[in-house]
Amino acid sequence: MSASSSISDPAYLRARAMETLFERLEKLCEGAIAIDRGGRVVYVNEKYLAALGLKRISEAIGRPIEEVIPNSLMRKVAETGEPILLDIMELGGEQLVVTRMPIEDENGTVIGAIGFVLYDHLESLKPLLARVAQLESDLRLARRQLSNARAARFTFADYVGTTPGIAQAKALASRAARQSVTVLLTGETGTGKEMLAQAIHNASSRAEKPFVSVNVAAVPETLIESEFFGTAPGAYTGADRRGREGKFRIADGGTLFLDEIGEMPLQLQAKLLRVLQEREIEPLGSDKISKVDVRVVAATNVDLRKRVSDGTFRPDLYYRLNVLSIELPPLRQCLDDLPDICARLLEDISASGDYVKAKITPSGLSALARYDWPGNVRELRNILERALILSDSGRLTGEDFARILPVGTEIKPAAPERAAGTVVPYAEAEAEFEKHTLEQALAASNGQISEAARMLRISRATFYKKLAKFGLASGPASV
Repeated sequence: MSASSSISDPAYLRARAMETLFERLEKLCEGAIAIDRGGRVVYVNEKYLAALGLKRISEAIGRPIEEVIPNSLMRKVAETGEPILLDIMELGGEQLVVTRMPIEDENGTVIGAIGFVLYDHLESLKPLLARVAQLESDLRLARRQLSNARAARFTFADYVGTTPGIAQAKALASRAARQSVTVLLTGETGTGKEMLAQAIHNASSRAEKPFVSVNVAAVPETLIESEFFGTAPGAYTGADRRGREGKFRIADGGTLFLDEIGEMPLQLQAKLLRVLQEREIEPLGSDKISKVDVRVVAATNVDLRKRVSDGTFRPDLYYRLNVLSIELPPLRQCLDDLPDICARLLEDISASGDYVKAKITPSGLSALARYDWPGNVRELRNILERALILSDSGRLTGEDFARILPVGTEIKPAAPERAAGTVVPYAEAEAEFEKHTLEQALAASNGQISEAARMLRISRATFYKKLAKFGLASGPASV
């Protein structure tokens, strides 16, 4: 075909247009990524690696897209063949403008999807992004104020932290979200089990369906069966003549979160086991069985295996619930994440009331890091809110927390100066040297904890503990 004839050929022009579009988008965008029909990454460009937290392209190739980009919609595009031409995606705390398109073979069959990050080259969209950010903030506030029991408010972005325990819990939860398996969340009280259950729901294909939460221990034993399975009209004296839908029926198509599952009475455990096995319920006073499609996420802060040994929990139900077990670590094991957790909690607290904008100083974080946190993140939120109420400036220091934390976490006074010529015991001299080293690192980093810890080649958690040990308070720089 001659050059002049090829230029007038529609098929040729269309093919060249698509190639040119891809080449231009790939050059202009801030990131590009492609997946195959099965949702596995087949391509990512170099510019996208930093935003994804990766060092090499090989780290992404072959992995499910959701492991690389949590809550990604790329798989949906590959499965439906429908493009998402303009969307706002949150990644690493930033709002990105993205486009996602299906990839077709020569026969028009969808074989994958490709996405581009466009935001840095669409200056005209900046006002829109600001407006979207404001709307999202307003929506977050409205959700918290409404306390709607049928909607899941939290996502994996709300479960903050990168320490090994949190990272493993989040990775397992992300994997669970892609399936409809029963999940058992274990951990101490206040570690965020319901938050993670909501995140699993919101990242799953059930996200548009109800999320129903029940605290098993809070339901009276005489009402617990009707609460879960509902009642037929006139099932007993005083029952509603129209009957009542139970929590399983209300959650149909969605997720039922059973908190404190270890407190469930034995007679109800048998019925729950049947629902999990047969996917059907029988309302109280009825002889009709109906099918339900509910994913159960259970949670407990007790050792269910011990309850099984004691005979207070059915072993067959335990095995059925324990298809995928996820342990949430206590806060005292995640002190490296303390700054990020506090920042997220303060954001949430500020959105729930008329508070000044809060900031925690390094001395404040040091005071928090030395406490054992038996109530975990729930207790931390309580302490932060109390400190914020009592603060006039919103700048929370070690002294602010020393006034409200339990005894043993107060700021220690500095050691007195010694007279010239006095011989200092070796252990004391070593401690003074260590303290001086910490002070130097804080001064060199302008009070930035992360940078000071990096200079000394120790973790932030270790740095906080050493600050607490010597009662040090750094300057006003934020962490």
